[in-house]
Amino acid sequence: MRRSVALASILVLVVVAIFSAFLATRQPVSQATSAPSPLLGKLAPPLSGAELGSGHFSLRAERGKVVVVNFWASWCAPCQSEAPELSTFAWQHRNSGVVVIGVVFNDTINAATAFAHLYGSLYPSIVDPGGVIANSYGVTSPPTTYIIDRHGRVAATLLGATTAKQLAAVVARVNT
Repeated sequence: MRRSVALASILVLVVVAIFSAFLATRQPVSQATSAPSPLLGKLAPPLSGAELGSGHFSLRAERGKVVVVNFWASWCAPCQSEAPELSTFAWQHRNSGVVVIGVVFNDTINAATAFAHLYGSLYPSIVDPGGVIANSYGVTSPPTTYIIDRHGRVAATLLGATTAKQLAAVVARVNT
């Protein structure tokens, strides 16, 4: 009996040590870079489409809200690091007039759906067949994020992986 308790205790200590080493060596999520865009201050290009799973999204229907549009792909390493941050932001702002929508960039529906399930996405994503939406926004690689103000105008562009804290700061500035 004592031997099994000792073995279990050693196993727990090993797991804790491995987990601690993992946390200590993780790279922090870097912040996205604000970028100039010819769309800044202009009405956002049309954005609508079928959501992964079911449903339909239309930017026009969200007028009066701030909309965070994030272009992502399952094969994109920075997208993998920012996915939990976007979900955190979406959850924290779900009742504050802010909508988060993902746009699947150059990816298959199966891979994108698996990615959304793996990272526990708390916001919908729409499919962009042929890259029509990405082209209209001038997106060349993911992750790229646009902040659309309450009047439907592009207020900010972020290139690279963003964080919940960075998005909150940008949205607060857009709301003023």
